[in-house]
Amino acid sequence: MTEKALIIIPTYDERENVAAMAEAVLKQEPQANILFVDDNSPDGTGALLDEIAAREPRVFVLHRQGKEGLGRAYIAGFKWALERDYELICEMDCDFSHDPAALPDLFEAARAGADLVLGSRYIGGIRVMNWPMNRLLLSTGAAQYVKLITGMPVCDPTGGFKCFRRAVLKAIDLDSITSNGYSFQIEMTHTAWMKGFSVKEVPIVFEDRRAGYSKMRANIAYEAVMMVLRLWGRCGFRRSPRKGKTA
Repeated sequence: MTEKALIIIPTYDERENVAAMAEAVLKQEPQANILFVDDNSPDGTGALLDEIAAREPRVFVLHRQGKEGLGRAYIAGFKWALERDYELICEMDCDFSHDPAALPDLFEAARAGADLVLGSRYIGGIRVMNWPMNRLLLSTGAAQYVKLITGMPVCDPTGGFKCFRRAVLKAIDLDSITSNGYSFQIEMTHTAWMKGFSVKEVPIVFEDRRAGYSKMRANIAYEAVMMVLRLWGRCGFRRSPRKGKTA
């Protein structure tokens, strides 16, 4: 029997993207559901999502009172998924920088046994389109910084295209995850890795957003730098013996 699967997609001012994204995701994964987590978007994204959900029984919408950041949106989505017994829980952006066509690869790796699957822009080379050089250097430099400080053998720790097995999210105290932006992605992967869950990277092509505007801010990068240092101090490189490998 196919494991119950969910794709969580946070939204804030993504009215231009949500209809096309829902259609593309449902086409790629006919057995999966979508949960859009909307932070009370002022552009009417939430109302449009309600219309889509009314027509499509595989689409759900979680409305939140205001913009609290990407990490808080995902934590709310993870809790929603766990309460409803989903076994495979993916996360992805709504702006098509994460190609829905890559979803089957993430699910395949998870169904083959990986506990956490990362869609990686940097494993085996660099596959990023339409980014200025300074942003690419910042991203690849951040990946090397995380690897150096934490020892976590992951090529793309800041990426947000992932698939968790239910057991991973249940093993993490989600209320203790405090970060929001890129640092949220680092903290979640590092926490799973430290608990001994297997992490596998699969190559993806990342393309800058097609419509809307970027939510990236300077404080997000600063938060990531400080979070990595806190992770180093928190764990002291002590890993659980549960599985002990990066796939």
